[in-house]
Amino acid sequence: MTKKVVFLTGAGMSVESGFKTFRGNDGLWENYPVERVASHEGWLQDPVFVNNFYNGLRRKLWAAKPCEGHRLIAEMEKDYEVTVITQNVDDLHERAGSTHVIHLHGELSKACSSNDPDDKRYQVQLTPEHNDVKPGEKASDGSLLRPFIVFFGEAVPMMEYAAREAMEADVFVIIGTSLNVYPAAGLVSYVPQGCPIYLIDPNPVGCSSEVTAIHKGASEGMKELLKLI
Repeated sequence: MTKKVVFLTGAGMSVESGFKTFRGNDGLWENYPVERVASHEGWLQDPVFVNNFYNGLRRKLWAAKPCEGHRLIAEMEKDYEVTVITQNVDDLHERAGSTHVIHLHGELSKACSSNDPDDKRYQVQLTPEHNDVKPGEKASDGSLLRPFIVFFGEAVPMMEYAAREAMEADVFVIIGTSLNVYPAAGLVSYVPQGCPIYLIDPNPVGCSSEVTAIHKGASEGMKELLKLI
């Protein structure tokens, strides 16, 4: 039977791709107050400012490329059943070739209805050629287009799906996340008893003794992981 490997990836996964993380030193939150660009209140107060912020961030995303770590995860699909649960809003896992990616916090490459963000009928796929959500631009339901991002304080609709995937893991791997962001950090508690858990991060992360820590970046850490499993 093919083993199921479930990854939980965070902002550190994309650092090697040149895509700035939200948290940490010189993170995006350092330059933009989170309440202005990632809260429902901020959206209501100034939707043009919020859309312009994500328009700019999206342009940086198109310039970024998957790192070796992204590619190694995708290549594991040759030998394993692989699910990627990501806290990241970029599409670098997909561009590397991963076919089963669950985005907990939304997708930067999409815009959506401000009345019903999760209704796929009103979601718009953005591209490098059609990157910007313009002031006053509307979804097909007549509401303003907004970033397809889970703002702080909003429900995480994919969490239940992600928890089911974690419960089925034969191997669980955490890459580039501080495990401080909930509810995503709580996914570890759904992993079956006895399932090996690996954590790849160059920085110290508080975790139990049952977790095997690999203190390297995403790409070098993935190379070591492949030797261990």
